[in-house]
Amino acid sequence: MGDKAKKRIFSGVQPSGHLTLGNYLGALKNFAILQDEYDCIYCVVDLHSLTVRQNPEELRQRSYSVLALYIACGLDPEKNILFIQSHVPAHSELAWVLGCYTYMGELGRMTQFKEKSSKHSENINSGLFTYPVLMASDILLYNADLVPVGDDQKQHLELTRDVAQRFNNIYGETFVVPEPYIPKQGARIMSLQDPEKKMSKSDENKNNFISIIEEPNSIMKKFKKAVTDSGAEIIYDEANKPGISNLISIYATVTGKAIHEVEKEFENSRYGEFKMAVGDAVVAKLTPIRIKYNEIISDKDYLDKILRNGAERAEEIASKTLDEVYRKIGLVRP
Repeated sequence: MGDKAKKRIFSGVQPSGHLTLGNYLGALKNFAILQDEYDCIYCVVDLHSLTVRQNPEELRQRSYSVLALYIACGLDPEKNILFIQSHVPAHSELAWVLGCYTYMGELGRMTQFKEKSSKHSENINSGLFTYPVLMASDILLYNADLVPVGDDQKQHLELTRDVAQRFNNIYGETFVVPEPYIPKQGARIMSLQDPEKKMSKSDENKNNFISIIEEPNSIMKKFKKAVTDSGAEIIYDEANKPGISNLISIYATVTGKAIHEVEKEFENSRYGEFKMAVGDAVVAKLTPIRIKYNEIISDKDYLDKILRNGAERAEEIASKTLDEVYRKIGLVRP
C-alpha cells in the first residue's frame, strides 16, 4: 500500500496529444529516479483532458499510451501505484466538496484558464474554470507530501495548498499540505520553432516538439530546423539567445552535464554542428524508450492488469481520505 515512512509523491499526466521530450525531461525522467526514495503514485488524469473536446477512441488509446510510456520510461508497477484517474470515483467526489471551499476569485486568477479560454473561445466550459479543484482533489486524496510541478503548474499547487489549509483550519488536521518538487534543470523545455513558449504535446505545429516515441530520422530533421539566434556563440542566455539556450538545456539534461560544461564542449562549434549533436543525444536517450514502449503497448492484457491493480491500491488510500472528509463535514455515512 505504500510506506508512509517515506514521503509520498503524487503526479499525473493528461492523455492529450503525444507526450514530448519536454514531458520526459521535465517529468517522466525524474519519476523513475524518485521511485526508490519516495512512495510514488502516478495517475493518467483522463478526466482533466475533457475540458477540451476529445475523440473518444483516441482518448482511450492515449490513456493506454501514457501508461505504457510510464513503464517504458522506467517506472516499476510494483514499486509505484499506476492507474487511471476515472477508475477511482473518489477524485470526482472530493472535487465537489473542495469546490465548496474554493473561491470564484481564486479560480478566476488562474493563468491557465485565461490562456486556454483564449485558445478555445468556442468552448469555455465550467470544467475549464474548475479544473484546479479537481487537481487539488487528485493530490489531497493521497496525502501527498510532494508534487513534481513545472512553472506552469505552480499556481495550481498554491491553490491546492490554500484549499487544504482552509479546510484544515475549519475541521482540524485532515489533509497534508503538499510542497512542490521542482527539478533544478530541464523542468521547462521550450518549443523548437518558438523558444519563447513551452514545448507542448498539443501543439498543432509538429516541428515545435519531439515525441518521446518519435523515429530517429524525424527527430534529426526537427533539430536541423530548430530556431537559433543571432551571433555565433553557444552560450546560455535566456533573454538574448532563447533558441540556443533551449538547445543547451536539452543537451545538458539529456547527457547529465552542467550548463557550463556544455558551453565549454561546444565553444568552437557552429550552430549547425551543435544542433546535430543535440539531436544525436536525444535519439540515443529516446531510442531504448521507444523500443520498450512498442513492446508494452501491444500487450493490452498486461496493461489492463496493471490498471486493475493500481486502481485497487489507489482506491484503498483514497476511500479512507474521503470517508474522513465526509465525516468531518457532517455527511451521514452508510
